[in-house]
Amino acid sequence: MVKHQPLQVYEKQVFVSFVTGIYGCRWKRYQRSQDDSSRWECTWFVILCTSFLLLLFWAYFWLVAQNDFNDFNWSVYNRSGEWKDETIPILASTTVGFTYITFLLILALFHISLGQQLNLYWIHKIGVLATLLTTISGVVSVDDIWGDEWEILLVSLQSTAPFLHIGALATVTAISWLMAGYVVRRDRSNFQMMVLLLYVTLLLAVYLAPLTFTCPCIMDRHSLKPRPDITGRRGAPMLAPENTLVSFNRALQQGASSLEADVTISMDGVPFLMRDRTLRRTTNVRKIFPARQFDDACFFNWTEIRSLNAGQWFLQTDPYWTVETLTTRDRNRIGNQTVCSLMEMLRLVAKANSSALLNIHRPPPEHPRSRSWFMDTLWAVQKAGISQKRVTWTPDTDRGRVRGLQQSTSEKLTVTEMRRRGITSLTLHYSKANHRDIQEYLSNNVSITVYPVNEPWLYSILWCSGVTSVSSDAPQVLRKVPYPIWLMSQTSYNFIWISSDLVSLAIIIGIFCFQNYHMIRWRMSEMQSYNPEQIMLSAVVPRSSRDVNIMKEKLIFSELDNGLSCREELSLYPEDNYATYSHGGLSR
Repeated sequence: MVKHQPLQVYEKQVFVSFVTGIYGCRWKRYQRSQDDSSRWECTWFVILCTSFLLLLFWAYFWLVAQNDFNDFNWSVYNRSGEWKDETIPILASTTVGFTYITFLLILALFHISLGQQLNLYWIHKIGVLATLLTTISGVVSVDDIWGDEWEILLVSLQSTAPFLHIGALATVTAISWLMAGYVVRRDRSNFQMMVLLLYVTLLLAVYLAPLTFTCPCIMDRHSLKPRPDITGRRGAPMLAPENTLVSFNRALQQGASSLEADVTISMDGVPFLMRDRTLRRTTNVRKIFPARQFDDACFFNWTEIRSLNAGQWFLQTDPYWTVETLTTRDRNRIGNQTVCSLMEMLRLVAKANSSALLNIHRPPPEHPRSRSWFMDTLWAVQKAGISQKRVTWTPDTDRGRVRGLQQSTSEKLTVTEMRRRGITSLTLHYSKANHRDIQEYLSNNVSITVYPVNEPWLYSILWCSGVTSVSSDAPQVLRKVPYPIWLMSQTSYNFIWISSDLVSLAIIIGIFCFQNYHMIRWRMSEMQSYNPEQIMLSAVVPRSSRDVNIMKEKLIFSELDNGLSCREELSLYPEDNYATYSHGGLSR
C-alpha cells in the first residue's frame, strides 16, 4: 500500500488575489511577483496618477460651476443654434471616469504597500488612456466655449480653501506610510533622497498654505453686514419661463426685493422683455413665422411678438430640471404665457412696492427706432406709474437724460470716475468682485449688486464681503440661507490650522520611526533564520520569479531523492509567506 502526502500546501491570501487580479488580471499565486516594477509599468502608474489629478480638478470645476450651468448651455446654444442641456453628458462621463480612475489608483497603492509588482492589465491601460484623452479634450473645449468660467475656481477657493487644506493635509500624511516604506526598506540612493526631498517640500507647502488664503468668512461675527437683498434675474427662471409675468410673480413670492429684466425695442417702439438676439429659444417663432425665425427680435412689431407662445419651450426643454416639481395648474398657466412688455413688468413692480433693474439692448442703426429707443423706454416707465427712484438704468449711454432714474454701471470703474459720472451703484459679475474692491466701494457709499449668484456657498462669500444685493436665477434657493454656510473667527481658524499641522507632523514622524524599527528587527531575524539553501538561492544571478520557483522545487525533490526525512518542512518563501511546502515522504 502506497500512502501519498501532499508536497505543497499553499496559504490562501484572498485580499492579495483580489488586488492583483483586478488590477493586473493575475488571479493565480504563481503569476504574482515581489520583484521591482519595470520602468514601463512605473510610467503607467505615473499616467494613472496624472489622470486622477486631472479628473479631480475637472470634477471640482464642474462642482463649483453649477452656479452657471444655464449660462454654459446658453453659450453652447449661441454657437449651435439648438438648445440642449450639455451638462448632463459631461457630468455623467466625469462621474464614471473619476470613479474608475480612483478605484485603479487605490488598487495600485495597495500593490505598493503589499510589495507587489505593478503590472496594469492592458484593458485598464486602454481605459486610463481613453479617460485621460477625453478629459483633456473636455478641458480644451470648455476653454474655447466658456473660457471666462475658469475664474470661478479662484472665487470658490474663498469658501473651500480651509476644507481643501484639511483634505490635502490628510492625504500627504497618509502617503507618508508609503514614502517611509520606500525610503527605509531600500538601500540609500540619490534618486531616493530626491524623492524624499520632494515629499518634504510638498509637506511644507501644505503646512504653510493657509498663509495665502483670502477667506471673507474668516471674520468676527459682530462684523457681519446685513443679509444681501435678492434680485430676481429675469424673474425666477428655475420655476417659470424667464422674462414672463409668471416668472416675476414667482420671484416676488420667493422673497426677491427687486426684479431684473432684459429690454428690447420692437419695430413699432414697444419695449418688451427678451434676453436672446432671436426669438427661437424662448418662443414658438419657428411654427408661427418659420421664414423669420433667425431674424433679430427687434425686427418684429408688437402684434407679431404678442402672438407668440413664450411658455411651451420651458415645459419641453426643462432647462433647470424643475418641471416635474410643478403642479398641473402651474403647467397650464406656464403653457399659456406670452412675451411680456416692459410696462406690464413695471406695473407689477409698482404694485409689489419693489424696484427694477433694466438691461436695455440698444437697437441697431438700421432699426426704425434707433434714435427714439431712449424716449420709448422712458415713456413706458412713466406710463407704468412707478417712481423713477425705483428704476435703475444700466446702459452706459445717455446718462445726462436720465437724471431721475437710479444710475448703475456694469463697468468696473474707480471711485473717482464714478463720482464724476454721477453713478451711485455698481453691477458686477462675481468674478470681478474681489473682496478688497468691495470693501473700497462700500467705504465710499457705492452700493454693489453681484450677478449671477445661484449657489449658497457663493451667496455666503458675498454676504461676508458685505455686498448690498445679488442678482439670482434661484431666489427660492437663496431665501433658505438665513446665515452664511460657515463663519469663523481668525483666532479659531489659526488654532485649527496649527493643531492640524502639528498632529500631521507627529503622525509622520511616528510612521518613519516605526518603519525604521520594524525594518531593523526584520533584518536581524532574517539573518538568524538563513540556512545554506536560502543563501545559495539568494546568491543566484537574478532571474524571473517563475524561474526561481522552478529551481527551488528542483532543489526540494533532489533533497528527497537524497533521503531527507519525510517530516522535514522547508519554507519555500521565507521572505513573503506565500506558500509553505511540506514533505511527508513515501511509506510502503
